[in-house]
Amino acid sequence: MKFIDEITLSVKAGDGGNGVVRWLHEKGKEFGGPSGGDGGSGGSVYARAVRDINILSKYRGHTHFEAERGGGGEKNSRHGKDGGALCINLPVGSIVTNKKTGKSFELLSDGEETLMLTGGRGGLGNEHFKSSRNIRPKEWTPGKKGESADFYIELALIADAGIIGLPNAGKTSLLNALTHARAKVGSYQFTTLDPNLGDFYGFILADIPGLIEGASGGKGLGYKFLRHITRTRVLIHCISLETVTVFEDYETIRQELLSYNEELGAKKEIIVLTKSDLVSDEKARETNNLFRERMSREVFVVSVLNDVSMKVFSDALVKLLKE
Repeated sequence: MKFIDEITLSVKAGDGGNGVVRWLHEKGKEFGGPSGGDGGSGGSVYARAVRDINILSKYRGHTHFEAERGGGGEKNSRHGKDGGALCINLPVGSIVTNKKTGKSFELLSDGEETLMLTGGRGGLGNEHFKSSRNIRPKEWTPGKKGESADFYIELALIADAGIIGLPNAGKTSLLNALTHARAKVGSYQFTTLDPNLGDFYGFILADIPGLIEGASGGKGLGYKFLRHITRTRVLIHCISLETVTVFEDYETIRQELLSYNEELGAKKEIIVLTKSDLVSDEKARETNNLFRERMSREVFVVSVLNDVSMKVFSDALVKLLKE
C-alpha cells in the first residue's frame, strides 16, 4: 500500500429530519389536536486520532464522508431519531484544515477527537405551532442542512528522532541497523520516497527522505518531507565519509532546515559520519576531529558493518532520548 501523507476529503454532516403534520386520533373525538413531532438532528462529524500512519492510504479511493441524516418527526408527538455521529480516523500528527473557512486543528494524541462539522437541527412538527389562535396548525418546517466542507489533511510525523541528510548519506541503512525496520536501500538518489519508521527501544525513529539544496523551495522531493522534521525531538544528521565535501554537505542541509523553519536550528542534533568502512581509518579520524573542532555537537563515526561503532552510537542515542 502506497504511503500517503496528504489528502483532501469531502465531508458532510447529516441533515436534520423534517417536522411533520399529524393529528391525534382519539375515540369519540372527530377532530383531534396537532401531534406532529419534530425531526431528529443530523449526525455531526468528528476527527479521531489513531496510531496508524498508513490510514490515509485507505481513503485514496474513498474521499467522501457523510454522517447520518436525522429521522423525520412522527405521530403522537414523537420526535425523529437523531442521526448517528461519524468519526473519521486520522493519523496522530495530522493537521486538518477546513478549506471553506481556513481554520485548522492538529491531532497530537492517540484517541483525541475534534469536532469537524455540526449536524443540522431537526425541523418542527405542527404540534409546535399550536396556539389559542391556531388550534389546528398545518405548519411544519424542514430540517436544517448539515454543515459541509472539504478538508485538507496533512500528516506531520511525530517521532522521537529524525534521521536527515543528503541522498545516499546512509540514513536508511542506519535506521535498519538500529531498528531492524527492513526499509529499502539503494545506491541512487531518492531510494526513500516515503518516511520510514522504526522502533528503537520504545522510541520512534523516522528516516526522512533525502533532502537536496533548494528543498525548502520545493526542489527535488521538496518541502513536503521537511514538515516531518518539525515534530522530532532530536535530529540525527548523517554525512557520508565517501564525499570530499563533508562540511559543504552538512551546511547544505542545515541551510534548508533554517530556510524552512528557523526553530529547526534549535533542535538537539547529533552528527553521524557514515560509511566508515569505505574510507581509510586516517580519513575517518581526521574528519571526526575537524567536525569536533568546528562545532559544539556530538559526532559519531559509524559503519553499519561494524558492530562496535554501532554499539557505541546506539548506547549514546538511548541515553540522549531518555533525558
